[in-house]
Amino acid sequence: MSADAAPAGGPGPEADPAGITIVHLVRHGEVANLKGVIYGRLPGYHLSAEGQLMAKAAADYLADRDVTLLRCSPLERARETAVPIGQQFGLEAEIDDRLIEPWNYFEGMTFGVGDGSLRKPKHWKALFNPFKPSWGEPYKEVAARMLAASTDAARAARGHEAVCVSHQLPIWVTRLAAEQRRLWHDPRKRRCALGSVTSLTFSGDTVVAVDYAEPSGDRGRRVAGA
Repeated sequence: MSADAAPAGGPGPEADPAGITIVHLVRHGEVANLKGVIYGRLPGYHLSAEGQLMAKAAADYLADRDVTLLRCSPLERARETAVPIGQQFGLEAEIDDRLIEPWNYFEGMTFGVGDGSLRKPKHWKALFNPFKPSWGEPYKEVAARMLAASTDAARAARGHEAVCVSHQLPIWVTRLAAEQRRLWHDPRKRRCALGSVTSLTFSGDTVVAVDYAEPSGDRGRRVAGA
């Protein structure tokens, strides 16, 4: 286990070492978003040239792994990030709708108090409960679908490794849930950079360790995105 790895509950006496499987949750690369809006599930948002480099960096990072399964969110930026990974392993990416970005009330808007949506009182109603959160898909629902998708991927790749390409919030709440931490969090403190790899180690259907890497380094950390 690396220095960043954290246990997520012991494997238990019934754990089968032969059933160890790793599911890598890859966040897509940078998106071309000239208007700076929250793009959420909107179509037409593709990787930028920088984002394509991030996708290639993730593929290179995983090159020596025993990956036998590749799945991704249906959104363009996730599918495009999956391309170099698929080429690396000779795999076609399977679409899994459970890996999609959460819906968001502010989709298509800029967010902020200057010229953003927060200067309009009509939008304030969406902010009344940050713990749920009230502006989008509840954290519990996101974590549940993502853990189900990850477990299914682990079963399909049993004894090997799988890659699931998704988005920042889904990957982060999956990690929080796997580590038995509270799902509510400060979005500014998510440790899930663009092009990053969050790896879940499964023993059977149980996550026993979580690891994290940033193949794009500073490039992935300095650029915001969903």
